Amino acid sequence: MANLISPETASALRARIDLETSGPDPKIPGLVYCAVNRDGDIIFSHASGTTALGGKTPMSMDTTFWLASFTKTATGIACMQLIEQGRLALDDHDLIERLAPELRDVQVLEEQPNGSITLVHKKTPITLKMLLTHTSGFGYTFSVPKLRDWSRPTGLDDFSGIRSDTLNRPLVHQPGTTFEYGTGVDWAGVLVERVTGQSLEDYFQEHIFQPLGIQTISFRPTNDVKARLATMHHRDPSGKLHIRDHLYRAPLVEEDPDKLFCMGGAGCFGAPIEYCNLIATLLNDGTHPKTGAQLLKPETVELMLTDQIPEHPRHLNEFWESAKPDLTNQGPIMTYEDTIVLRCSEDVERGIYTALRESRNA
Repeated sequence: MANLISPETASALRARIDLETSGPDPKIPGLVYCAVNRDGDIIFSHASGTTALGGKTPMSMDTTFWLASFTKTATGIACMQLIEQGRLALDDHDLIERLAPELRDVQVLEEQPNGSITLVHKKTPITLKMLLTHTSGFGYTFSVPKLRDWSRPTGLDDFSGIRSDTLNRPLVHQPGTTFEYGTGVDWAGVLVERVTGQSLEDYFQEHIFQPLGIQTISFRPTNDVKARLATMHHRDPSGKLHIRDHLYRAPLVEEDPDKLFCMGGAGCFGAPIEYCNLIATLLNDGTHPKTGAQLLKPETVELMLTDQIPEHPRHLNEFWESAKPDLTNQGPIMTYEDTIVLRCSEDVERGIYTALRESRNA
């Protein structure tokens, strides 16, 4: 099953990737690319370019990254494990409000005809399903102008790592009415912590990462992980690349790990090659094909990979205007192209996870 890509195809892929990272003015400073099948075999991998623009340290399969929204997959797995155990439920809003009364009282930002922004009561309770499918009404300041404007002059930093920045914000839509990429999965992580009594870090390590043999991925990067961390970059209005500070600095500078807020939507660091273990497990119906550890039942994985919100358009698959263009790479319009999961027919018997993490903004 591992020989799904011919030598000619592999060579062509490497050449195409290297084209993006080569020359004095590369399109991308560096990247790590991995593809895994349901047997847990890495069927293609390639590291290209350098860990920083103009730097001399080459990208490698050991290079680590801020995994950002890749964290959401692990949080979703944790929630579904607890649903299997009867400790959480997708549609029980009463349970959610008992665990997180803040979600009972949260209000909704509403724009008035005169341009003012007011807070109104929400009409529908929030469920775990809404939090996981980005239909709860929570948003990010970098993608919702009215949330950005409401938070000023102090502002909300989506990547500060401070609990209040992530959680103490109003909804930007009435729950259940539309898709809006936001902090709902961070709230789902909070629910995992409150129902288990564990930090999300401890839960992930015990119930997800250790069973899969994952060693580097963590909310609390070790000194070794920090030493191998790729630099972040941004593009100016002309498209030229520049090195920038890390967006998510808290875990990189905080010496007391107990002070860190485990952001279930964006908080993990690690190596893409290890992240492939998560995807192989999902492709293999919830059981890791190498370690034999079962994280989820097959029917649970089937539910996870089934469209839960067919009535809502997928804004992540479209271009949309950023409320904070300095956080994007190519002007004011942004989209997400991080994760691809292919579930092929049984006669083909393969699935590919493509982990394309560039040495630039997530």
